[in-house]
Amino acid sequence: MASNLKVQKQLIHSKNILFIQDIDGVCIPLVKDPMTRKLESKYIYAVKEFAEEFFVLTCGEHEGPRGVNRIIERSLGCTTEPKKKELYLRGLAACGVEYQDNDGEISFEGVSEKELDFLSKVPSLIRPKFNLIVKNIFPELDQENINFHAAKSICQTRFSPTINFNSLFELVKKDSDKRKHIQISFEKMMNEIIYKAENEGLKNSFFLHISPNLGNENDREIIKLSTKTDIGSTDIQLLIKGAVKDSGVLFLLNKFIEIKTGKAPFGSNFNFRNSPKSVREKIDLCKRSIHKSDMPLIIGVGDTVTSKKNNGQKSYLRGGSDRSFLEFIQLLGNEFGINNKIIFVDSSSGEVERPSIKKTGLIGISDIYDKLKFDIVFKNGPKEYISWFIELAKKRSNFKKK
Repeated sequence: MASNLKVQKQLIHSKNILFIQDIDGVCIPLVKDPMTRKLESKYIYAVKEFAEEFFVLTCGEHEGPRGVNRIIERSLGCTTEPKKKELYLRGLAACGVEYQDNDGEISFEGVSEKELDFLSKVPSLIRPKFNLIVKNIFPELDQENINFHAAKSICQTRFSPTINFNSLFELVKKDSDKRKHIQISFEKMMNEIIYKAENEGLKNSFFLHISPNLGNENDREIIKLSTKTDIGSTDIQLLIKGAVKDSGVLFLLNKFIEIKTGKAPFGSNFNFRNSPKSVREKIDLCKRSIHKSDMPLIIGVGDTVTSKKNNGQKSYLRGGSDRSFLEFIQLLGNEFGINNKIIFVDSSSGEVERPSIKKTGLIGISDIYDKLKFDIVFKNGPKEYISWFIELAKKRSNFKKK
């Protein structure tokens, strides 16, 4: 509590701050069916109070039937007010591809028409394969039930077609071997779709983003296989290569400084495709291009961070879709002599199984050797974080008015 109050006081009174925040599991409780997600209306108005000091960075999408924009419209009970009052969540979606302003204007520089065309076909490529896999694992399921699970599991999103396992996991209950069978089968299927793209002349266009994961090996994300105590990976997205959250931080920093100073340090056309690949190169780009006086105190907020002991060795497999951007924000702060803040929200209280800080501490999330350190941990999940966020928004807004 003392640490929390100290951080809050620092954020209220800092000259320049920037929130970069994930969405699912942070301000929206995790649910098995994405179409049932809800967002508190008071949170939406609190984001508005932060104005240019807030961006989202999510692997979900802004637009489409499953998009966060639909959740905002449902939460406010209106489809016109969010645009009129600029209440959409500004920031990056699809892990760094889809940018949106508060009025819902979308842009997606760096994506080719050929890539968009292939992505639009992916759900129809998944469906017949889904049937075969499900019939193999669940021979007793009739076609009507298979169709029911397909509708929940195959996410037809514009930039990030996804296969989600939660609906099928419901069928196996606590059987971790069957959950593993599901995970391995669908990872193989998604890799087959990448091979198909390569054969169609899209060799360096896509990669698989697995959530949660155990980090990278040979440029591929490591699936977190289910155990008796940990559900493991729950979905796999086909994403455009380069769409990673730490590159998203660069894009958002570029936007933020352009809004503040009128000049984009990396250039007005900067996007995920021309972002440096390595963390060191990203840091060097920032140090070359950004004046220290323009660099804000960044608050990174996420919930998907993993850590697993590597087969009884002293090393750890560390991953999670929020880890890369949180680690980058922490490192960036160290390099610029700014005490950036890392906030972890425990999302285990939702419908989707996740390691719980309240039950097992940081096991499965972090470890004593982990370089990523949390400044605040919200043990009670999105509800607790939202209350804190709303209070901070009000105090920060009052401070800026003085």
